[in-house]
Amino acid sequence: MVSLVDAPVNLFENELPSFDEIKVLWRHVNLSETNRIEFREAAEKQKDDLVKGIALLLCGETAEAVDLLKKGKPCMQKHMAMGYALRKIGKTDEAVKAFDAAAKQADGVTATLEKCETYRLAGDPEACEKELAGCSNFENVSAEYHYQKGKLQDCLGNYAQAMDEYELAIDLDHGHVKSLFALAYSFDLRGDEQEAAYYYKELVQVAPAHVNALLNLAVLYEDMGEYDKALHCVESVLKSHPNHAKARLFEKDIVSASMMVYDEEKEKRQDRQNKILEIPISDFELSVRSRNCLKKMNIHTVGDLLRTSEAELLSYKNFGETSLQEIKQILEIKEMRLGMALDDKDASKPIDPEIASQAGPEILNKTMDDLGLSVRARRALDRLGVKTVLELISKTEAELLGCKNFGVTSLNEIKEQLEGLGLGLRKLE
Repeated sequence: MVSLVDAPVNLFENELPSFDEIKVLWRHVNLSETNRIEFREAAEKQKDDLVKGIALLLCGETAEAVDLLKKGKPCMQKHMAMGYALRKIGKTDEAVKAFDAAAKQADGVTATLEKCETYRLAGDPEACEKELAGCSNFENVSAEYHYQKGKLQDCLGNYAQAMDEYELAIDLDHGHVKSLFALAYSFDLRGDEQEAAYYYKELVQVAPAHVNALLNLAVLYEDMGEYDKALHCVESVLKSHPNHAKARLFEKDIVSASMMVYDEEKEKRQDRQNKILEIPISDFELSVRSRNCLKKMNIHTVGDLLRTSEAELLSYKNFGETSLQEIKQILEIKEMRLGMALDDKDASKPIDPEIASQAGPEILNKTMDDLGLSVRARRALDRLGVKTVLELISKTEAELLGCKNFGVTSLNEIKEQLEGLGLGLRKLE
């Protein structure tokens, strides 16, 4: 583990470092929990409000940092730090003013690009685009400029253009951490696992303790069945951040998944059964009367028959005992019977209409992308064929946990999102 003693910048010397140097120190401070605690203790000993304010900002103590920075002497570093801090606590207008003040002091393009990010995060892409237009002379020069252009295109839904901009940024600065992560994540979302893994690995080379990159890479390795590599990624996170709750749960999930035994014979039996369920009724030598009745009842396959009871068939007009016996004999040959798919009443239980009416279609029709779930959780739900909130709340915890590589981490994440909507997973009675 890299110690804070090895930090390339000393904030607590007589001369205040440049803001670019402060950003380098920012990354170093957050390489590990130990570094952050050590730096926090050093910050408390500082008497200069500006230095202490910047130090607390690097430790994530944003509100306290703002109070101290306000007292500090005016300079570019103060205004930049104030802009970051105010943006983090949601004070967009004040953050923009701070970046404007920084631009007047020195290095206008850096402050302007931070203004772009501030506008975009505040949901004002037009203002962001306007600011970027004023920096067009940094085309093919500044990696940060192309990164901000990429994020704007992402915001506008122009995903291909966004990825082009991230690639340009990386060409200009191979160590541009934000662009590496953005490009990796873009490939990840589009299911291009090889490209995503490539850029996550590149990012980990540049920023060895990048938590999100390591965890996302672990997800990809786990999906590929490379459990040792997945575990190594998670352990790298825990080495620097031993109290990282998500990484701890993920570690347990990976260990559990790696111990699962794949039953090839069971898989083959399931495939054979699925093929049988898809056999069309027209393949059977049924009487015209029986065939016509089934067609009018929208029963077209063996699977449809297994989801229909004897009582339902007999209740249909012109469907009698003769036709019933004819169908039962055909199913018996394949060791099946009418209604056998209805035996597990809980598994086929429809969603509670009261819940559906309370939530409303605008919530129930939300997609998994709308919930903002992690890549790991979305992939697991995709394997289960779950596309909407309505489909999700029809599942039980057991059904979700039964999916390959779906662990407690993903389950808790999904339950938390549903609770925010006033909903929950189906419970067995």
